[in-house]
Amino acid sequence: MYFSLVPIFLFGCQSSQLSSEHKAQGLSLKNPEKRVLCDQYVCANAEGISHALTVKYLGQQQANKVFSQGDFDKTQFTFENGIFCDTKTQTCHVDRYFNSDGQRSDVAENYTQALFDQSKKQ
Repeated sequence: MYFSLVPIFLFGCQSSQLSSEHKAQGLSLKNPEKRVLCDQYVCANAEGISHALTVKYLGQQQANKVFSQGDFDKTQFTFENGIFCDTKTQTCHVDRYFNSDGQRSDVAENYTQALFDQSKKQ
């Protein structure tokens, strides 16, 4: 059974280790190391939402809250700022919605570059 990540049940603490890191240029998410993005709930890399990175940057307590929710797809996720990332296509989009033609929203180039270390054109 899969659960989508909804920030409603992912409230938790934010580590001072993460808050001391700089924001990547043009990003509202934390970019504590190359190819890693974090919001206040989870951390992800090019493989998806990462338990190890969430523990490292947000703390064990926060990781327990997220990963105790049951099994969920860690390869497609929406950060708290609305940015949707898909590790299968290695692309981040401005949101998780589709337009009237069934196409994903515009590519978020800066997040795609930060997470996957590449640019994608739509």
